[in-house]
Amino acid sequence: MEPTFLTRPSIQGHFGVAAATHWLAAQTAMRMLELGGNAFDGAAAAGFVLQVAEPHLNGPLGEVPIMLYQAERGETAVICGQGTAPKLATIDHFQRLGVKQIPGTGLLAAAIPGAFDAWMLLLRDHGTLPLKTILMPAIEYAEKGVPVVPRLAKAINTMKSWFLAEWPSNADIYLPGGEVPETGSLLCNPALAATWRKTLDEAASAGSGRVAQVDAARAAWKTGFVGRAIAEFCASQSFRDVTGQRNGGLITLDDLAGWSAKYEKPVSVEFNSYHICKCGPWSQGPVLLQGLRLIEALGPRCLQGEVNFYHTLTEIMKLTYADRETYYGDPDVVDVPLTTLLGREYAAARAQLIGEQANNTWRPGRITGFGHPVDYHAACNVELDAETLAALGIGEPTVAKHEDLDSAVKSVVDGDTCHINVADRWGNIVAATPSGGWMESSPVIPELGVSLGTRLQMMRLTVGAPDALAPGVRPRTTLTPTIVLDEKGKGYMGCGTPGGDKQDQWQLAFLLRHLALGMTPQEAIEAPSFYSTHWPDSFFPRQAFPGKLSIEGRVSQHATEALRARGHDLHVEAPWSDGYLTASFINKDNSLGAAASPRGQQAYAVGR
Repeated sequence: MEPTFLTRPSIQGHFGVAAATHWLAAQTAMRMLELGGNAFDGAAAAGFVLQVAEPHLNGPLGEVPIMLYQAERGETAVICGQGTAPKLATIDHFQRLGVKQIPGTGLLAAAIPGAFDAWMLLLRDHGTLPLKTILMPAIEYAEKGVPVVPRLAKAINTMKSWFLAEWPSNADIYLPGGEVPETGSLLCNPALAATWRKTLDEAASAGSGRVAQVDAARAAWKTGFVGRAIAEFCASQSFRDVTGQRNGGLITLDDLAGWSAKYEKPVSVEFNSYHICKCGPWSQGPVLLQGLRLIEALGPRCLQGEVNFYHTLTEIMKLTYADRETYYGDPDVVDVPLTTLLGREYAAARAQLIGEQANNTWRPGRITGFGHPVDYHAACNVELDAETLAALGIGEPTVAKHEDLDSAVKSVVDGDTCHINVADRWGNIVAATPSGGWMESSPVIPELGVSLGTRLQMMRLTVGAPDALAPGVRPRTTLTPTIVLDEKGKGYMGCGTPGGDKQDQWQLAFLLRHLALGMTPQEAIEAPSFYSTHWPDSFFPRQAFPGKLSIEGRVSQHATEALRARGHDLHVEAPWSDGYLTASFINKDNSLGAAASPRGQQAYAVGR
C-alpha cells in the first residue's frame, strides 16, 4: 500500500522537538534545547521571537494561555496570561461614552497585558536558562530584522492609510520610508529591542540569581519603566477607533501593579483512554471537551465516512458554542455550570438533538439558575456604518478575506494568532497560544515599540451576562491550547492553532482523526479543514451566520453535494486555506515527534 502523500515529513527524534506557526520560533525553541534548556525554556524563547516575527498576530502587551506537563512531578497545569479589565472599565463608563459595543480597535478595548508576566512565571518556576539567553534571539531579530512574510506585508498594506493618518507611531516601525516593506525584506523594531535590553539591565541589577532576575524583569513591566510608559500613554493620548470617536485608554499603574499571571488546574475529560486537558471557561477550551462528550454519546459510527464526519462535527459545534455564548465566563466571578456541561447525562440529552439534517436554529442548553440569553437575532443582523467600515484593524488578524460582509469590508481581518509546542527528552511538554497586542488594532507606544491588546471586545455591555464587562474580570477569550495525557496520565501531546472561534473546531477534528480514526498527527493536520460561523463571533462586530459551513476545496464533489442536501449553507474555499495546527508529542517508546500545517507556508516542525 502506497503511503499517504504529505507536504511535510513526520518529525521524529529522541532529543527534543518543537513546532510553531513561524519557522524562526520553532528553530529558536530547538536552540534553547541544544543549549541544555528544557521545553519551558524553549517555549518562552520562541514566544518572544513570535512577537517580532509575527507582529500582525501577537505582541509583548498581548495575552497567552500556557499549558504545561511537568514530567518530574507528573503534573499538568495552566498558566493564565489573560489579563483582566482595568478598574475604570465599567459598563456605565462605556454607556456614558455612547458606546453600545466594545470596539475592536484602539485603547478602550485594552485589558491588562498578560503575556510577558506569564512567560516570566513559566521561566521562573520551570525554566533553567538565564533570562538573557532566553531574550537574546528576539532582541537580535528586532535589531537586525526579520524577513517579512507575505501575510505581514499584506497586513501592513491593508493598514497603510490608517497608520499614516491616525497611528503615526505604527507607521514609524511598519512603514519604513513611508512604504510597505517588500516580502522577504528585513523589518526591524529597534524600540522593542531597546525595551528588552533595558529589561535585562533591570534584571541584572537584582544580582546574579536567576529567580531574582526574572522577578526584577516582571517588576519592570508592572511598575517600572514599561508600566509607567503604558499608564502615561493611556492617560495622555487618544486615538480614533471603530466608534468614530477619539478615545484614550483605561489602564493605570495600579492596574498593572495589581495583576499577575497565575496557575490554575486544567479541566479535562477522558476520551478513548486519553485525557484531554484544556483551560477553564474563561477560555473557549471546554467547548472541545463538550464536543468529545457528544461524540462519546453518539458512538463511533458518527465519524465514519467523510460526509458524516463533517456533518456531525458541525452540528456538535453549533450546540457547544451556543453553550459557550450562554454560560462561559471568568469562573473567579461567574458561576459556570461546568460539571453539568461536561457531564455524560447532559451530553446524552444534547446528542439527541443531532440528526441527519442540519439544524440552523439557535439551541443552547437549559440549565436552571445559570447563564444568560443571547440576542441571536441581533447577531445575525449586524449592520456597520461607513465610518466603522473605514476604521481598519477590527477582528483578529489573518490573511483570509472576510466574505460575509459587503465589498466595503474587504479590509476587515478575521481570526488568527500564533502557537508554539515543545517537548523535550525529559518528558516535559508545553503548548501555548500567544495573541493580542498586534499592530493592526492599537497604536504603538513609541518608547516601547509595542501596542496594547484589544481583548475586552470579547466582553458584553449587558448586565447579567456571564461575559459582561466589569473591573477585575477576565474576558472569555478564544485562546485555547491543548495538552493530551495517555492512559497512565503521562504527557503525550501538546497542540493548538490560531484561528479565533475556529481554534477548537480545528483541534476537535484533528484530535478525532488522530485518536479515534488512527491518522498520524501530520496526516490529521493535513486532512481537509472546515469550520462553522453559526454563532456570534467573539470579535467585533460579533456577527453570526446561521448554518454557514466553510470547507476546503479538497473534499469530494459527492461530499459537497451531500452536505448541501443535508441543509448546510456550504461555502467551498481554497484547497489549503484553513487551519494552522501544530503538535509536539511523546510516543510510547519515549521517542519524540512533531507536526505542522503547510497552510500559510510559515509553520514548521523541527526536532532530532
